[in-house]
Amino acid sequence: MIQAIIVLICYILIPVLIIMGFKRWSWMQRLGTVVIAYIIGVVASLCGVAHFDGEIAVTFGEIQKNIVAIAVPLAIPLMLFNCDFKLWTKALPKTTWALFSGIAAVVIAVVSGYFIFRNSIEEPANAAHISGMMAGIYTGGTMNFNALGKMLDVDGTTITTVLAVQMVITTPYVFFLLAGGYKIFRKILPYQDTVKRKDSEPTNIETADVENYHGMFEKKNLFGMLKGLGLSIAFLGIGAGISILTTGSINEMVVILTITTLAIIASFFKKVRELPKTFELGMFFILIFSLVISSMFNINSVNTESLYIGGFVLWIMLASVAFHLLFCRIGRVSGDLFCVSQVGLLCSPPFVPPVASAMKNKKVLISGIVVGLVGYAIGTYLGAFLAWVLA
Repeated sequence: MIQAIIVLICYILIPVLIIMGFKRWSWMQRLGTVVIAYIIGVVASLCGVAHFDGEIAVTFGEIQKNIVAIAVPLAIPLMLFNCDFKLWTKALPKTTWALFSGIAAVVIAVVSGYFIFRNSIEEPANAAHISGMMAGIYTGGTMNFNALGKMLDVDGTTITTVLAVQMVITTPYVFFLLAGGYKIFRKILPYQDTVKRKDSEPTNIETADVENYHGMFEKKNLFGMLKGLGLSIAFLGIGAGISILTTGSINEMVVILTITTLAIIASFFKKVRELPKTFELGMFFILIFSLVISSMFNINSVNTESLYIGGFVLWIMLASVAFHLLFCRIGRVSGDLFCVSQVGLLCSPPFVPPVASAMKNKKVLISGIVVGLVGYAIGTYLGAFLAWVLA
């Protein structure tokens, strides 16, 4: 019992330590907070730290499920509050092409991959669910993946297995870009952006890092963060109420789509957008979710099917990159804009600044981040729709 209590405390404490380390060490900034949380959770699982026997196992399992059920719905509004979606109307025209061609490439890759690999996965529904989650993660990032995993009621082991495979496959691609791979795309897409940006005022996105934890624990930001948290809780309550009224029970798909829509609407109000550190507070809940769900990983569940899942994910990534590259060639999108759009969609906005910095081209920074933020907003809808259609 004492061990279980310690583990629960660690679920809160470790994300705090990750955030503190992220502010201090550059290697953690390059690796990413979510990746670190998943690594810690999987290691804890492999060591048996988070696994118990008897009645404690049942009780502890229920607590884990409750944490997972609450963390993501709280995180989604918090991460969207600071997003100024009106920036999209001011971005370069080529960014529009890069965004929608990238989404189209992901859809083509996911659907084709589903028909190639569906017979190799034991449960047909799992293939559709994996397709939906991959569409979500490759149009915005882990937030969409986690939300879709909950919406589609996918078991924790499948979520962790798919995400682990996705990280193993996608991370080398990011390192390839950081190490100079962007030069290849510059040769394939040797175009320049000729339209000047019309932005006249600096924005939160332009003046700060996407994932900036500095000042998060300072007293001056506490009240604003609590306001954001209160608003997020209110949206969760509204989503639950609508779900009960429309379905007679708590339907997670209805709840998450409701809170996502309300959060996007709220982000158009300046007072909500200017609440301090809500994105980072949302990331804190995502880190808790990531730690809990990865610690539920069961190594005994890794079997031959996992290899097929790996092939499925590999196909989706390679096909989406290839089709996106083709579409950008047709639309005469520059190589640098292609790279940041790729990273914004496949990995999420926090990965955009390092790539833009490696390319020494800050002009495409805002475009890559906006692509990722729009992906955040629509990825949940797209993933849910594809999973429903394919199923």
